[in-house]
Amino acid sequence: WDRHTNISISLKRGLESAGQPHVLQFWPELSEEQRDAFLQELAQLDLQGLREHCEAAAKAAASPPACLDQHMEPLPPDSIGSVRKSDTKSLSRWEQEGLLQISESRVGVLLLAGGQGTRLGVQYPKGMYNVGLPSGKTLYQIQAERIHKIQEIADSKHGSKCTVPWYIMTSEFTLAPTEKFFEENNYFGLQPSNIIMFEQRMIPAVTFDGKVILQGKGKIAMAPDGNGGLYQALVDNEVLQDMKKRGVEYLHVYCVDNILVKMADPMFIGFCVSKGADCGAKVVEKAYPAEPVGVVCRVRGVSQVVEYSEIKPETTELRGPGDEFVYSAGNICNHFFTRTFLQDVTEKFKGQLKQHVAIKKVPFVDTCGNQVKPTKPNGIKMEKFVFDVFPFSRNFVVFEVVREDEFSPLKNADGAAKDSPTTARNSLLAQHCRWATSAGGTLQDEHDNTFLPSASISAEDSTPAQFEISPLVSYFGEVRT
Repeated sequence: WDRHTNISISLKRGLESAGQPHVLQFWPELSEEQRDAFLQELAQLDLQGLREHCEAAAKAAASPPACLDQHMEPLPPDSIGSVRKSDTKSLSRWEQEGLLQISESRVGVLLLAGGQGTRLGVQYPKGMYNVGLPSGKTLYQIQAERIHKIQEIADSKHGSKCTVPWYIMTSEFTLAPTEKFFEENNYFGLQPSNIIMFEQRMIPAVTFDGKVILQGKGKIAMAPDGNGGLYQALVDNEVLQDMKKRGVEYLHVYCVDNILVKMADPMFIGFCVSKGADCGAKVVEKAYPAEPVGVVCRVRGVSQVVEYSEIKPETTELRGPGDEFVYSAGNICNHFFTRTFLQDVTEKFKGQLKQHVAIKKVPFVDTCGNQVKPTKPNGIKMEKFVFDVFPFSRNFVVFEVVREDEFSPLKNADGAAKDSPTTARNSLLAQHCRWATSAGGTLQDEHDNTFLPSASISAEDSTPAQFEISPLVSYFGEVRT
């Protein structure tokens, strides 16, 4: 220890060799309590990898995105299933296979819930958000009730007593409030022992010249390492061992913000299992060529997601013989993995995952110790993405679903043109109206005029019928008999 500053000499040297001595510039001003907390945070840093992380972040931010057009090709047709295009016999067979696997407790779901609702204007986890449904249900409650219902459907069909364990990956920001919220709501009727929450790692935000950003005099600006941090978190928290112990062989992984997500979707699970896939992705057809979503395709013969920034506009416009877009498989962060594949990833491939750059406004303290809230982006957050394991798959498949039925993300505050609480709410209510009419019901407005439910939703639309069906009543429009 340095007797003048009471800092470990190895820590000082570690920060110096990483090119980050400024991290300790306010040390003399910190109280004992603040020093203890700061030392605890610094102890969790990988000092050896810190220089590499900071240099890679600065280099990546300065590099233009790669253009992959010349190496891209569509996915082979035999690896694709589709709710719209596959024959009804196959769809039914896949659904039955999925229900069988669920009934044998071989299927789990894993929720990626490390982000806060900052863009929604709230500081709590997105899953706790109420989009204004008549029931007032939050995203977490809707998802919990869908798990409950799919267990019930599988049990009813197979005379079983199955469990679909719910793994929830949180971050430093979301773990405590999520735990508290579930506890206060009695775990939404699920067994607490079947809800497994774990935390992903945090990594430092970095300036454009590769310096760690100080959020406070004794606090580094940290951010979750992206949803691709899942693979390290599986190791850190021994999640795969838990799955093995429970007999879980297949995992449905999804993002918290999709209000229409089909938890442990039996058709998707059954399709992937029937194809012998170790990895699969649900996709929706792109709404328009330049839609800012990643495209699932092949690059140099290997399956992967190509970001919209990596494709030239003319490539997005390419059409096939039936006038359909060649690259139309939009990624919606809705995936299937076998436990064995995840084991392989954690043991052999997680170190090879690509790093992605996110340029952000990161609050910081300046050299005089003043708190600054930047008005323009000043920092780099490096992220890994969950889909970057696709190239390691031995048998990758894709299942196309209908956007109106399965994808309506919640990303922006009301007032935005899309992906807002209003569009999410209207998507769900419109879906429930469609279910009702499919079951033989008639919809009427307050003037007793009959109307048909809408398929497409915009922020301006208002649903004439405030009609909501609980997931405990119907999983996906099936009718009780």
